[in-house]
Amino acid sequence: MPLPIVHHPAYTAEIPADHRFPMGKYRRLAEILVQDGLAPMGFITPEPATAEQLALAHDRAYVDAVLSLTLPRAIEREIGLPMNETVVRRAAAATGGTILTGRLALTNGLACNTAGGSHHARAEQGAGFCTFNDVAVAIRVLMAERLIGTALVVDCDVHQGDGTAAIFTGDANVTTLSLHAEKNYPVRKRPSTIDVPLPDAMGDAAYLEVLAGILPPLLDRLHPDIVFYNAGVDPHVDDRLGRLALSDAGLAARDRFVILEARKRGLALAGVIGGGYGADVDRIAARHALLHRAATEAWA
Repeated sequence: MPLPIVHHPAYTAEIPADHRFPMGKYRRLAEILVQDGLAPMGFITPEPATAEQLALAHDRAYVDAVLSLTLPRAIEREIGLPMNETVVRRAAAATGGTILTGRLALTNGLACNTAGGSHHARAEQGAGFCTFNDVAVAIRVLMAERLIGTALVVDCDVHQGDGTAAIFTGDANVTTLSLHAEKNYPVRKRPSTIDVPLPDAMGDAAYLEVLAGILPPLLDRLHPDIVFYNAGVDPHVDDRLGRLALSDAGLAARDRFVILEARKRGLALAGVIGGGYGADVDRIAARHALLHRAATEAWA
């Protein structure tokens, strides 16, 4: 059985071609995974998250406003995406994808989504290209179904996971770890359980040293029922919205390290792709595929 990879065609929504969010990366990522033999049996298609599931991590009034396309313009501007039917469908599908990825990780030990990582969405609203916080919803769903009692979020996106941190503030059963560029978005950070603010232009060696100093002892201490790994590729030196300086090799080494540290402790790990920005969709999608390649190697 190959590595379980979750994908839905609805991950690609319709937004203006000149929008700075590279929507085409989801379709291109799926194509790369097929072309490179990383999805030899195709993908596992999720069901979109329901309103009831979304409301486990978000205010029901916000969920209803998004699903009914009646979101106030001020919040739509904060999200930064045109809230049309395809964008809403994408948000629900991606969240359903992360829920399914979590289930598959619990069953198989490891699974990856081809979307997810919308970590700026808070309980009361979305922000920063994030409509629903898919990882937070997935954790709440799995907890409600008594499939897990504890969870660890390892967020290596270049931006701080403020929405995830806010949703789980005061929840002793969920630990949030965020490694991010200190001077990047959001301006107002929300305290994670553990925040690791990094200086501008940090490269591969220094980044991996920091990660290696934090993650293994944390996994040993917590031994969570599941790890959700946000493998954002925006720490890349060429990313439009990043301030760090990782190379492709550095991102690949990071992904291998996180996945193998979880695997050798027998921990379930669910991978989501997080952020990655720029005009060259092919290059961004290829960077996102590093997660699935590392996971496939660990799976084998």
